[in-house]
Amino acid sequence: MTYKPLDKDKTYLITGAAGFVGFYLSKKLLDNGCTVIGLDNFNDYYDVKLKDARLENLKPFEKFTFIKEDLSNKEALFSLFEQYKPNVVVNLAAQAGVRYSLENPDAYIQSNIVGFANVLEACRHYPVDHLVYASSSSVYGTNKKVPFEETDFVDHPVSLYASTKKSNELMAHTYSHLYGIPATGLRFFTVYGPMGRPDMAYFGFANKYFKNEPIQIYNNGDFDNDLYRDFTYIDDIVEGIERLITVPPTSKVPHSVFNIGNNNPEKLMHFITTLESSFSKSLGKKIEFDKQFEPIKPGDVPATYASTDKLHNAIGFKPQTSIEDGLYKFAKWYVEYYQIK
Repeated sequence: MTYKPLDKDKTYLITGAAGFVGFYLSKKLLDNGCTVIGLDNFNDYYDVKLKDARLENLKPFEKFTFIKEDLSNKEALFSLFEQYKPNVVVNLAAQAGVRYSLENPDAYIQSNIVGFANVLEACRHYPVDHLVYASSSSVYGTNKKVPFEETDFVDHPVSLYASTKKSNELMAHTYSHLYGIPATGLRFFTVYGPMGRPDMAYFGFANKYFKNEPIQIYNNGDFDNDLYRDFTYIDDIVEGIERLITVPPTSKVPHSVFNIGNNNPEKLMHFITTLESSFSKSLGKKIEFDKQFEPIKPGDVPATYASTDKLHNAIGFKPQTSIEDGLYKFAKWYVEYYQIK
């Protein structure tokens, strides 16, 4: 596979366009002069004001059309495909979050299984050049071998969220096998950055601090055996997707899966101290979180660590933004967005 420039004559359907990754990808495509159809159901899993703010950044583009709809509405989805005839579909709409899947499993089945099945059916009946869809590093479960490679065994997920993402990979492979749909799954590793998801730890830590509340750290205070995460900055994620869009798989069963991670896992505590220093730098005063240490939560994994060799070989790219640079950009945005003095 060889990376090629985006085809501006194609129509790109981005599901979850008001979400974190969906917004940034939509904006990148629009900046490149592409036609983008954005779909989002605007669910209230987190503050919809942030989704509104993202969408407001997309509305000025003449080549952007937004449709408020849910993937579980098969009739509406088919109508969208009939009307706009997308050439490329990037499915980023999903019920996100590992811990929330313990409380509200129905939301994951409806969005991540039923919704994705409808996307596959739509791509079957209205053929597309490439279907790119979000999977997750969570499919690796408690895999002890590091770094995680795409060929690793992933049949022991430890959360319902992970199970739905593994199911998506199996479903996409089946449709590629049966109907020749070129499909690429992306295993994202802890995406972060400005305008990110408030349910993610780094965002939640900031919210707690500015409410004068302690932050909860789920590592039992065991710094020698701390949690490790492969934090991946949003710009790196978007560049990886943009490049992969142009290289659909051409194998006998045209389905492939890629890790998109930083290939450089960081201790959670180092991530937190870097976040503190990023806010200190942004505000010109010392910021230190009040920390409470608790046991690791069900469904959490001790470490995530991406091998990016397959991605690099395919498109000549691997994520490279340091957490120092990425978290400083987040802190600057946060201070401005929430007007913190």
